Amino acid sequence: MRKPIIAGNWKMNNTAASGVALIEELKPLVRNVFCDVVVCVPAILIPAISEAVKGSNIKLGAQNMHWAKKGAYTGEISADMLKEYGVEYVIIGHSERRTYFGETDETVNKRTLAVLAEGMTPIVCVGETLEQRINGETEAVLSRQLSLGLAGIDRIKKVIIAYEPAWAIGTGKTATDSQANQAIGFIRKKIAELFSPELAEMVRIQYGGSMNSKNCKGLMAQSQIDGGLIGGASLKAADFAKIVNFDK
Repeated sequence: MRKPIIAGNWKMNNTAASGVALIEELKPLVRNVFCDVVVCVPAILIPAISEAVKGSNIKLGAQNMHWAKKGAYTGEISADMLKEYGVEYVIIGHSERRTYFGETDETVNKRTLAVLAEGMTPIVCVGETLEQRINGETEAVLSRQLSLGLAGIDRIKKVIIAYEPAWAIGTGKTATDSQANQAIGFIRKKIAELFSPELAEMVRIQYGGSMNSKNCKGLMAQSQIDGGLIGGASLKAADFAKIVNFDK
């Protein structure tokens, strides 16, 4: 059985003070849960949140990481910078990074390989735009993103995939339970083609399009969905805790 994983993506929200307060409120609400719990926070908040999550079952994640160990990459973050504060997970290729900051399948691949090489777990995001879905291109887009983004990886079991249709990110629109399950089923089938059916069954695949406290139970009940990459709902402890406790 694949262990569910719920990861909060704070995006560009919170300060050190409000972030620590959120963690302190969250800790008792998620203490005894079946799933893995992660918070992926802005880089500048990592030191404060690293201290706040110590001694709890909440794991720390980053929202991006460069593939180079160091160098002239203004504004980027290296693996050593993240590992110094106990970061275990890194979001790679989020739709907002692809849309606003020029991420490509090739740079997603380079970042993913670097995260794995440094012993951390990448959360690799894939998903189609509304126009691509309307045009029936969902599977073609996912196939390309997976083939290029996962090229050269020899530890696919360590990778987490997040299916996040761009049309459902921060819009309040959510894929139906069946739409999400179907797309994630296709992702698993593609991973089986790229690696093996056995490995595909071990890979955890999240849904990441406006999952919230109201729709999480239906989505998490689907056979192919192993968790959620949570945006807005991760900014309120009570809402995020309801998602983490989806099985109760």
